[in-house]
Amino acid sequence: MSAIRLLVLGSVRNHRRAHGYQVRSDLESWGAHEWSTAKPGSIYHALKQLAKQGMLHAHEVAPSDAGGPPRVEYELTPAGEAEFLELLRDALSRHDQKIDLLTAGVGFIDALPRAEVIELLRLRLHALEGWRAEVDKHWTGQQDWGAIGEVMRLWVHFSDSGAEWTRGLIERLQASQV
Repeated sequence: MSAIRLLVLGSVRNHRRAHGYQVRSDLESWGAHEWSTAKPGSIYHALKQLAKQGMLHAHEVAPSDAGGPPRVEYELTPAGEAEFLELLRDALSRHDQKIDLLTAGVGFIDALPRAEVIELLRLRLHALEGWRAEVDKHWTGQQDWGAIGEVMRLWVHFSDSGAEWTRGLIERLQASQV
């Protein structure tokens, strides 16, 4: 799954109906072009693909300037709403996705009830803790495994820091600070 799909669906959802430039402006204002694959070409491509797949409904409206082609505005279909929510839930609950997908998911946490977000994050935390326990079964940190040992250290660090951040977000959500 790519973050661009979640980002584009979420941006259109936030506007209820949006043209490509609005979606692009949203994503650029969020800095998504820096931390994800949300570049102008990929945004417009995603809009067209999502419309072809029935996730978005495309409306042709008046041209943006005299003589130009009609502007296309998009809105989520029921299938697009379901896809957005599925992608969002997956982004928040999984421990093994790329950081851009988690970042996009966190950016849309207001789309779900707070209790559900907390439960999804608890699933993520449980998965991170399970991953860490699995690494610990095979590597105590004392072995000299060379480069593989560095991979193990990276996994331990990633799982520990991910778990710490996730616990903190859960606490902030419970305290209504997010």
